[in-house]
Amino acid sequence: MYSQGTKVNQYTFSNLVSMEHMQMKTERHPGSGCPSPCSIERGMRLLGSKWKGTIMWHLQDGPMRFNALCRKIDGASKKMIDQRLKEMEAQNLVIRTVINDRPIAVSYALTPFGRTALDFLEALKSWVEANDL
Repeated sequence: MYSQGTKVNQYTFSNLVSMEHMQMKTERHPGSGCPSPCSIERGMRLLGSKWKGTIMWHLQDGPMRFNALCRKIDGASKKMIDQRLKEMEAQNLVIRTVINDRPIAVSYALTPFGRTALDFLEALKSWVEANDL
C-alpha cells in the first residue's frame, strides 16, 4: 500500500485511520461476527484522532505542563493540542491539574485508564519501525 520510503507521521496515521474506517464500512459482511461498531472501530474512535497518540506518548513519563507539552509536539498548534486534551479529559484518558491561579499554570497526566493504551502505542511504534514506514 505504501512505498518503502514513506514515513508515517501524525498526518499519515490519521489518514490511515480514516482509510481503514472507510474500508471497514465497505468490507463488513453481515455474518462477520463483529458487533457494530466493532472493537477496532471503537478503539480508533477513542485513540485515532490526530495528535492523541503523540500526546499520550509524551505524557507516559509523568505529568507535563501545557506549554512544555506543546513544545514537544511539532506541527500542532496550541489550539489543536488544547482541543485534543479536552477531548481526552472527557474520555478519562488524561487528568488536568491547575497548579497556579495567577498566572494560571496547568499540567496534564495520564489516568490509569489512559496508561492502559501505552502498550498499544508501543506496539504501533515497533510495527512502524520494523516495517520502515
